[in-house]
Amino acid sequence: MLGKFSVRKNLLLPVFNSTIFKIGLLGLSTVLFSACSSLGGNSLEKRSAQLSKGIQTAYGVPATTATRVSPLIIQNAEKNRLDPLLVAAVIRQESTYRSQVASHAGAVGLMQIMPRYWQATCGDDLYNEAINISCGSHILSRYHESSGSLEKALGYYNVGPTAYEKNRKMRKQGKRYAQQVKQHKKDLKNVI
Repeated sequence: MLGKFSVRKNLLLPVFNSTIFKIGLLGLSTVLFSACSSLGGNSLEKRSAQLSKGIQTAYGVPATTATRVSPLIIQNAEKNRLDPLLVAAVIRQESTYRSQVASHAGAVGLMQIMPRYWQATCGDDLYNEAINISCGSHILSRYHESSGSLEKALGYYNVGPTAYEKNRKMRKQGKRYAQQVKQHKKDLKNVI
C-alpha cells in the first residue's frame, strides 16, 4: 500500500506463543522442497542465502532482515504455489521490508495485511514476520486462484476484489500496483 507508515512502538514480540508454534509446525510439515525455477533446485538454506543476497542488492535491505525473512518467503511461497520472487516483490512494494509498520488505512506488517478482514483467518499477531508472510502468501494465492490472473490477483491484493471489479478508478490503481510489483520482481531476478 502506498502512503504514510508509522513504526510500531513495541518491537518486542513473544517468540513462542501458540499461534507462532502452530504456524511453524504447519509450515514445516507442508514445505515443498521441489526445484524452484527462480532460485534453482538447491537446499532451502542455499536458496535462502541466494534470495537474501538478491533482496539486499536489489532493494537495499539490511543483511540481517534479508537473511531472517528469506526462508519464510521461500517456504510460504512454495506452500501456496507462488514464486518466491513474487512474494519478495510484494513485500518490497508493501512495506520496503519494515515489519513494524502500519499504513494510514490500517494495514500492518511486511505484507500490509488488513486485520479487520484477515484477523479471523490469520490470527492476532500480524506484526510477526512469520505469521504476516504466511497470511499474505495465502491471500495472494487465494486471489490468484479466484481471479485466474496474476495481474488481477495483485490488483485484488492492493484494492480488494470488490473495489477492483466494481470501481474503474480502483481497478486502474490495482493495475498500476501490479505493474510496480512486476518491476520489483524483475529487479530482483536481474541480480539473482
